[in-house]
Amino acid sequence: MLIQTTWVALLLGFWSSLYLIDAFLKSKKASARPYLSFLDKTGLCISICQFRWYTCIFNRIFLRIGQWRPRFMRIWFTLGVFFSLLAMLVSIFLLSLLVLNTIRQSPVEHQVLTPVMPGVNLPASQISYYMLTLLICGILHEVGHALAAVREQVRINGFGLFLLLVYPGAFVDLSTEHLQAVSPLRQLRIYCAGVWHNLVVAVAAAVVLMLLPTLLFPFYTLGTSVVVTGVMQNSAVSGPRGLKVGETVTRIGDCHVKSISDWSNCLSASMQEKWTGHCLPLDLIKELDTSPSNLLTNKSHHPWEVIDCCNGTSATHLCFTYHTKKSAETKYACLPARHATDRPMCRLQSDCYVPKVEAACVYPAVDNETRLLRVFHGQRPPLLFLGHPLDLYYSVSLSNYVPKAAFIPVNLPFVIETFCKYIISLSGALVILNVVPCYALDGQYICHAFIELIFRPSIPDPEIRSLIYWLVIFFGTILLIVNVIFAMWTLFL
Repeated sequence: MLIQTTWVALLLGFWSSLYLIDAFLKSKKASARPYLSFLDKTGLCISICQFRWYTCIFNRIFLRIGQWRPRFMRIWFTLGVFFSLLAMLVSIFLLSLLVLNTIRQSPVEHQVLTPVMPGVNLPASQISYYMLTLLICGILHEVGHALAAVREQVRINGFGLFLLLVYPGAFVDLSTEHLQAVSPLRQLRIYCAGVWHNLVVAVAAAVVLMLLPTLLFPFYTLGTSVVVTGVMQNSAVSGPRGLKVGETVTRIGDCHVKSISDWSNCLSASMQEKWTGHCLPLDLIKELDTSPSNLLTNKSHHPWEVIDCCNGTSATHLCFTYHTKKSAETKYACLPARHATDRPMCRLQSDCYVPKVEAACVYPAVDNETRLLRVFHGQRPPLLFLGHPLDLYYSVSLSNYVPKAAFIPVNLPFVIETFCKYIISLSGALVILNVVPCYALDGQYICHAFIELIFRPSIPDPEIRSLIYWLVIFFGTILLIVNVIFAMWTLFL
């Protein structure tokens, strides 16, 4: 909660400072004229919690691309019309179903509309992905409108970017007179182009995500091990002897790790296994044992009490427990952990049968939640981890993509994968949101053009068509507002 309050304070401080500086420069005679001239030349505009940039430099580019292959562009944007109208029906159905199920107290399994709040349900480490993805999706959405406008001979006045509080976006300025002069079908091609381009971008990102193993095959290997991409600072596996970024992890004990799912399964299996020890000859145990000679046996201790026969005096030794064939009495020995764990693994005393040598299966003398794990990584000796397996799980970030050369970045597959997932999610959300027949959204203009196209021949009275339009818009607006309220309620509940 403290972190969220800090972010809010910094955000409000930034926008307040920016607005006050803007107002100060405009109010002073010495700076007002050059400052206003600077804003006019650069196309910048500052208002309350909003920063805008407007330019005409892209108009020629839009004109050239929009006039490329006119027949193909006409078919392309006509497909966008069919998709957008179908998406409008699907979006209304889904949002209506969500409201109905919420009222019945039987909500759907997955939220159709979920607000993204930085610091609330968006981790700080993911904010850069979110901001960049939202900006790209917004730009491609508006580029779709611009190209369709060129195709339908509607003038483009300019293009711009904006930052509203923490949400970036884009906009295209079209000639209102030209737009109203074209037919409803041509208007539909322009209004639906943004949603259509969002769908295309989402599909392209999904294709890249599916083909990612193939695309990265020349640079990365899959299915043999996992690579460390991050280690939490001051954790049990950090430091000079801990795990390093770029090292490969192949095993946890005798459990092979070929993927991240294997890593999770191995740690889960270690939590379920209570007794995993190592076979040591009794003579070797006596030779290596550094525990005090007056150490008491389990006869003087409670069964659940953890014995520290090393007295915490050594960082390289660990207290082990064992028993021999001749005596069922539990014994303790302070042994060098690395030397002991290099011996063959065992789960039962019978696993340590060696001809003519009396051996014992020694187990770490720890509580029921603690495990001694050997993590095989890189070319160095195995990492000995003593603690709860979940601590190990949350302390390390891994990737299935192992670089084939040292100069290849280990985080590149994660960046591409995360970016594609955000593109699919946000671009898909823009499709569902923008096609709703609601005020100030593309759905409002799509609905108006569609009603004019369908009902103008059969209903010549413009007032009746206008009434139908406003009823649909009113329903869509209320539907979206109710969904937003329910989504915010669920988020902060």
